Amino acid sequence: MKSKHQRLILALAALVAIIAAGLLAASALKDEAAYFYVPNDVKTKGVEPGKAVRLGGMVEKGSLRHEADGVTIRFTVTDGKAQVAVTFKGIAPDLFREGSGVVAEGAFDTQGTFVASNLLAKHDERYMPREMEGMQYDETTHQMKGAPKP
Repeated sequence: MKSKHQRLILALAALVAIIAAGLLAASALKDEAAYFYVPNDVKTKGVEPGKAVRLGGMVEKGSLRHEADGVTIRFTVTDGKAQVAVTFKGIAPDLFREGSGVVAEGAFDTQGTFVASNLLAKHDERYMPREMEGMQYDETTHQMKGAPKP
C-alpha cells in the first residue's frame, strides 16, 4: 500500500474517532446541559431525590422564613407556573431577598423539598450596588458620572 493511501486511511480513522467522541459526550450531557431546572420543569418532568441539580427562579414574596437556629432559611422558588419549597442552611448572599432571582444548588429530599447546599443570588440588568446609587453611566465616555450616595 502506498504511503499516500496510508495517510488517507489514518486521517479518516482520526476523523471518525473525533466524531464518535463528540457524539458520546453529547449523549452523556443531553439532560445535564440545562443550566438549572425551573419549578415547572420539576413539576412536569420530575427530578429524582438525591440527584445533585440546580434550581432557579424567583424567591416568592412572603415565603422567606428564618428558623430559630439563625442559619436555616426556608423559602419558596417560583417561575410563575409552579412553586418549590427550599431549605438552606448557611449564610445567604447579600443580594438574596424576596422577589429576587436565585439559583440554588442541592438535591430534592423524599418529601419533595429542595435542600440547597449553596445559593447564588441573581440580579437584573438594572442592578446598582448601594455605594453607586445616584450615579449614571455615560455611553459616550464609558464612565460613571455623578456623586455616589453616602
